[in-house]
Amino acid sequence: MPELPEVETVRRGLEPTLVGARIERLVVRRKDLRFPFPERFVERVEGQRVEALSRRAKYLIADLSSGESLIMHLGMTGRFIIEAQGVAAHEPGVFYADVGRHVIHDHVVFELGGAGRITYNDVRRFGFMDLVPMAGLFQSKHFAGMGIEPLGNELSGDKLAGLFAGKAAPLKAALLDQRLIAGLGNIYVCEALFRAGLHPELPAGVIATATGRPRAKAHELASIIRDVLTEAIAAGGSTLRDFAHADGSLGYFQHAFKVYDREGEPCVTRGCGGTVQRLVQSGRSTFFCARCQPR
Repeated sequence: MPELPEVETVRRGLEPTLVGARIERLVVRRKDLRFPFPERFVERVEGQRVEALSRRAKYLIADLSSGESLIMHLGMTGRFIIEAQGVAAHEPGVFYADVGRHVIHDHVVFELGGAGRITYNDVRRFGFMDLVPMAGLFQSKHFAGMGIEPLGNELSGDKLAGLFAGKAAPLKAALLDQRLIAGLGNIYVCEALFRAGLHPELPAGVIATATGRPRAKAHELASIIRDVLTEAIAAGGSTLRDFAHADGSLGYFQHAFKVYDREGEPCVTRGCGGTVQRLVQSGRSTFFCARCQPR
């Protein structure tokens, strides 16, 4: 499913059209997506002005003038198509050959009057939308117990050491635990661990001392995680077969992957001579170089 950089890319694509606009009409073409829509969904959204659009982990949050927040999750194949005034719909070109944008999958339409229209399309319907009071947003079921954001100052070597100290769980599993760090996904964790030279099966506690102090690798890993995510956002995310950006453009960070989805290919590290390997952890493929990331 789209990871943090992809969701942030969508947020940035939606923001110019959505923020400040009034949702004059909401068209909901089915009773549910992954979950049923909230009660009186159309009534509670129509006529509201979008005051702000933010992101928490892999969720989009639209603050409405009613005092409620519209929470949106893309699931695996969710996408937004923007039709701004006087501009044709933003659609990917050949990308759509993979899953196709068929109108039968246009499930929710936000009519914005003079600002245009935004359509939510979701082939597999694993995405969802919900409404919660803005005042209690982060205490809601979607965000209560969620870990720190991996971008910004909150993530540090000291913080990682504090979270992982004494943990025997594999390092990759700990990084993917949304209760510890919110928003990290399989792709960028593989890339970050490769850059840090850390084997994905090492115990998470390896980056901390017995007293919970950060080792040098904790500081390095925190910095690398931020760098990997920042680079991916700057490049527009990763273009996966089931993902499209809000403005229809393709991402290019995929071309910079050093290990992800490169099983059997030579390691890109100069002089390494190793080969990218794959193992399965908790049902997910992990890509790594055993020479650059020794156990």
